[in-house]
Amino acid sequence: MPAAPFPRQAAVSAWFEKPGAQAMRDWEHRYLAEQLRGFPSQPWLWLGPSASWLPQTAPAGRGLRLHRSTDGQQWAGQLRCGLPLPLPAEAVKVIVIQHAAPTDLEALLSECGRVLMPGGRVWMTLLNRCSPYRAHWQWQGARPPSVGRCQALLARQGIRARSLRHYGPLWQQTSAPPGTALPVLRALCVLEAEKRSEAFIGPTPLKVAWRNPVAT
Repeated sequence: MPAAPFPRQAAVSAWFEKPGAQAMRDWEHRYLAEQLRGFPSQPWLWLGPSASWLPQTAPAGRGLRLHRSTDGQQWAGQLRCGLPLPLPAEAVKVIVIQHAAPTDLEALLSECGRVLMPGGRVWMTLLNRCSPYRAHWQWQGARPPSVGRCQALLARQGIRARSLRHYGPLWQQTSAPPGTALPVLRALCVLEAEKRSEAFIGPTPLKVAWRNPVAT
């Protein structure tokens, strides 16, 4: 039996190495790099589905670029590790998650909540399960989690959604410019969220009142 031209495992679909996916990847990199420019010199973490999905030019500042390893169980790149990530708590300001696998989504987003600083941002890109474009990837092992599940799991970590936008093509495997027509049916969802620190509960004011007149 001939060897597959690229590794196939439960965590990473073969579709991510195809031309249509590469066009989407290039657009995502431009878009995400622009967002990260708002956080210059801040520690960041970039998680991609495979090595080819990591940006060749690192964003400004300090950070780590990691991708799914070929066994689908660990992360590789600038270091090799599993979960939990070998990072201290509240160590990064920005996290980019491109096309997370649903198999360990809860554990991954829990770990992202641990390492993200209060006020830090998360950008997640997800294939749109409601888009007609799904015909290109749904039979090739891609199993994107739902946006609602991602939002709920992030909310458990105190990371609240700021925006949800839709980009990319509707039908054809072409480049992925921002679209205006039928945005919710476009191929790509981009979820932006922020970790909010809970405000301390202030003291309850005491109600002072005299029940009886004071003798003088």
